[in-house]
Amino acid sequence: MSMTNIPHFNQLPEQEAELIRKIKSKTAKKNLDNITRTNAYLDFYLEYPEMIWSFLASMVSRNGGYNMCDLEGEWFPKMLDPVIRNRLFLTYERANWLIFRDAYAQLLLYSYSTKRSTPMFHLLRFLDVSAYMEKEWKFFWKARDKRRLMTALIINEQNVIQEPVINEPVYKKRVFNTSIFMLEDYLHFSTVLFPTCAGELYGASVHGFKYISNRINLGKQLASILFDPRFYSSFLEFAVSTEHTGSRHDYEQFFSVPKKRDTPFLRCTYPIIRHHYREQMDWYVQRRFRKDWEYFDPANRHPIHLTKWYKKKQKQLHALITIKELFTSD
Repeated sequence: MSMTNIPHFNQLPEQEAELIRKIKSKTAKKNLDNITRTNAYLDFYLEYPEMIWSFLASMVSRNGGYNMCDLEGEWFPKMLDPVIRNRLFLTYERANWLIFRDAYAQLLLYSYSTKRSTPMFHLLRFLDVSAYMEKEWKFFWKARDKRRLMTALIINEQNVIQEPVINEPVYKKRVFNTSIFMLEDYLHFSTVLFPTCAGELYGASVHGFKYISNRINLGKQLASILFDPRFYSSFLEFAVSTEHTGSRHDYEQFFSVPKKRDTPFLRCTYPIIRHHYREQMDWYVQRRFRKDWEYFDPANRHPIHLTKWYKKKQKQLHALITIKELFTSD
């Protein structure tokens, strides 16, 4: 974040400076891994139901864990080299860490604002949060338009990861421009699933993951599914009652014919990654803002009930890997 025109931290009143330190500390403690992030988002939503983005973030974060654990499950190691799998894991992990660092600090500042009955969003700049979100939080405080705030947070999160992850030279060359990532449709990299305890799966996919607008539109599509009155209570029941382990068995156990677990638990598989934050310019200053990002008009052009699709894709993927093994073993 460019600190131009921002007062120095030392000029803050001690009470506000202490609040910033407290928020940074709490955010860091919850930002250890995919499990802590997923649970923190859900817990916050349960305490502040008006923060609908937090429930969306929790469910998308679950999918991040599933993608991570797939890489060390029964099937993907037969198809992808260890170096590639590690790169993919670090890509997921870095993106999720950056989003949480930015967004959870905002949620905590909102929490403190409600407890003190006074908006404190002028402090967002000291948390490396975009000026765009300071504007949107101030609007929310007055208008209480929770869908607009959710949309703003979707826009923000995807812009937050654009430079340090999507456009970062190493990730760009070794992940997003590789033939493996081109197989994203088969590998489910860009499909987000919302499970139910009845064994049904709903969700949406994005093509052209590298492009901000595509990812923002996916976020809107997912929100429209998650909060659809027909499905919302089932998704919430799953989230509250099903421990997030990172393994797809979390939801595959509810299939009418339960699958055996073929992906590991996340914490039995990956170490805690120590990240470092690199200061960067405010994305709202850095790139052109598209007004259509703010329109909540998600078009789910494809079916959102994905149970049969998912099972078919799993069979196709397993068959593809088995054939590859047969040819490489000769």
